[in-house]
Amino acid sequence: MKTLSEFVKERRKEVNLTQEEFAERAGVALTVIRKIEQGKTNLNLEKVNLVLQMFGHELAPVNSNSLKS
Repeated sequence: MKTLSEFVKERRKEVNLTQEEFAERAGVALTVIRKIEQGKTNLNLEKVNLVLQMFGHELAPVNSNSLKS
């Protein structure tokens, strides 16, 4: 399973955007993109979801039992 930072960084690179370009398109500050891609843990959920919406995703609570095979 990919981390949030890996997912965002890989997807951003797939669409060939710099961090600056991506931040502008997502409507967030450059520091938000940098914090996400660096794996920081003190993130604003609303800002993370603005970023994830660029890829048709959102961060939401999931019952950990449902993730077990």
